[in-house]
Amino acid sequence: MEATATTANNEVKTWGGGNEPLGASYGKLMMWFFIVSDALTFSGFLAAYGFSRFKFIETWPTPDEVFTHFPFMHGVEAPMYYVALMTFILIFSSVTMVLAVDAGHHLNKKKVTFYMFLTIIGGLIFVGSQAWEWSNFIKGEYGAIETKGGSLLQFVDDHGNRVALEKFVVQLPEEREQLSRSKAKWFMDESTLATYSVTEVQAAFIAHPELRVRTEVNYRTDNKDLMADATVDHGLMKTTAHKHKAILTREASLKRMENAHLVVEGANLKRNEYGSKLFADFFFFITGFHGFHVFSGVIINIIIFFNVLLGTYEKRRSYEMVEKVGLYWHFVDLVWVFVFTVFYLV
Repeated sequence: MEATATTANNEVKTWGGGNEPLGASYGKLMMWFFIVSDALTFSGFLAAYGFSRFKFIETWPTPDEVFTHFPFMHGVEAPMYYVALMTFILIFSSVTMVLAVDAGHHLNKKKVTFYMFLTIIGGLIFVGSQAWEWSNFIKGEYGAIETKGGSLLQFVDDHGNRVALEKFVVQLPEEREQLSRSKAKWFMDESTLATYSVTEVQAAFIAHPELRVRTEVNYRTDNKDLMADATVDHGLMKTTAHKHKAILTREASLKRMENAHLVVEGANLKRNEYGSKLFADFFFFITGFHGFHVFSGVIINIIIFFNVLLGTYEKRRSYEMVEKVGLYWHFVDLVWVFVFTVFYLV
């Protein structure tokens, strides 16, 4: 129904949308409202990440040094390869969703079923890949030492290459017991014990004169204070993304190791062997939040998939539900493009 307003000379239409404003159904409009509100939420998270990274840029980990794993290729340095593969799979699933929507417009049940199935498989592979990436991030690869002042010390050899704790540390015959509330005062507790103790790492570091300490701090090439610092071994400094990780001389390394407080293996919400603790916080939160969206989308796609098999939309002579869930899936894919760019590439 159209309402009209009468002026002195003619009638002016004030509403012509009827029950479908902008030619879109109620369900499709609500999906767009949800997408816009969710986009604002992700924008806030990514803006907070960018602000924190800018503020703590000197200790922010370099993604190329963190995400180096690839399935069935243990020990092979493959920076960002697996993340790139995950991104390709998710984008490809968006293509199959487009094809499913197009097949729905032509009321082709067979093609809708096939492309929906491919979309679900792509989503499951992405979620599984993200879980695998999380497990490697939590487990860690090299290990590090946290000093009493909160600084992070990583280990390199005489060529400046990273060295894992397991490569030079030997467990000593000592008994360690994890402190818990049942074995101490009610307010005392500690996290899971590391594989090696601080004493073991210190003893092993002294026994291997070829080792050096690399700090978590990034320095630019033109940093005059760094170039003039006698405690930095300039010949071993590694360049990453136009920055340097400061590698200390043997004497300065031994002195810093005297302040060792904790052994850090992997990353969690409290500590991070790769650098700034906030990096791990944002990694778990942002990728986890997006992963939840992908997992939810997979569940919805599975429900729609079975409805297609049962002929529900064939009877209605409309596959609009496939189109609505397609909007959500494209949004999830688009968000990952921003997460991938901001979190992994920039």
